[in-house]
Amino acid sequence: MIRHLVALRYKDETPDAVKQGLMNDLAGLSGHIDGIIDFQARPNISVEDPLVRGFRDVFWFDFRDLKVRDTYLDDPVHQGIGARIVENLEGGADGVFVFDYTV
Repeated sequence: MIRHLVALRYKDETPDAVKQGLMNDLAGLSGHIDGIIDFQARPNISVEDPLVRGFRDVFWFDFRDLKVRDTYLDDPVHQGIGARIVENLEGGADGVFVFDYTV
């Protein structure tokens, strides 16, 4: 199983409703791409602000295997959601951190 972990640094002015809508759209990919095992989204509640560097939101997908992860990456629906997320991040693509690993 592959876990695709994504940390986000939203612009200060991004409303919570927009953030939640984007997470809901990502969650909908579970019914769109076969092999997605799980999707979770959480706020970062760390008090270590200098180390957090503004990355206050995280989500992850668990994929059955690398093939499913690659299907997700190439999927046009996912790419559209990703573009909307980047529009709301501080520094655009600099406001995202991705880490994939085997579980």
